[in-house]
Formats: sequence, structure tokens, C-alpha cells
Amino acid sequence: MTHNGKEYIEKEAHDFEELREIITILRGENGCKWDRAQTHETLKKCLTDECEEVLQAVDNRDDENLCEELGDILLQVLLNSEIAAERGAFTLDDVIQTLSEKMIRRHPHVFGDVVVNTPEESLALWKEVKRQEKEGKL
Repeated sequence: MTHNGKEYIEKEAHDFEELREIITILRGENGCKWDRAQTHETLKKCLTDECEEVLQAVDNRDDENLCEELGDILLQVLLNSEIAAERGAFTLDDVIQTLSEKMIRRHPHVFGDVVVNTPEESLALWKEVKRQEKEGKL
């Protein structure tokens, strides 16, 4: 079946933009009844379960399963972002922008002129920047 004049085929190559389209279709008028019924609240248990499954895959050193479970976490991010966009709260692009800004801000030793020499110093710097954010200083 085609959607918006495009056919989506399982075994063909897919990219992030196409995945975004798939999620929008699933949440759309002719999409999946289960996906359409979801809210941030109903997805909480799914997100918790998927996080636990990622940890199990890491513990088991199971890269194949880890790949799949990380995809399930990404699905949760996409679904929650789509739900928020539908009500005008924020979009996936807003999530990406916010995360990008945070990564730049919390890594002044990479994107600025701060010097650190060890992983521990990097972590301490991250924590200090985060503390300043919470205090409204950044």
C-alpha cells in the first residue's frame, strides 16, 4: 500500500527521514489504532521496559539485540515527539536542537577553550555546567 504516493518496503534501505515519515503515518488518520491511541502517559511503561532491555543486551554483550533495542528506544523518542507535535508542544526538531545545544554547552573542552586532561575532569566539568544550568547561571 502506498502512503502519500510512496511505497514503504521492509527489506529496502531506510534513513532517518523515512523513519520520521513512518511514525507520522502510524499516528495519522489511517495509521495503526494502537499507535494512535498512545499518549506520553501510556508510553511510560514501554520506555521503562525498552531501557531495561537495552541494559540486558549490554550485560549480555549481544550487539544484534542491542541494535534492535536501541531502535526501540528511538521509537519511543519518535512517538513521544510526534504526540507532542500533534498538540503543538514541541517537535522532534526541537528535541534535536535542544540536545545539540546541551552537548555543545556541556562540552566546553571540545567546543570551547577549556582544557581537561582526563575522563574524570571531563565528567567533573559536565557536572559543573549542569549545576550552573540548574541554578540559572547559563
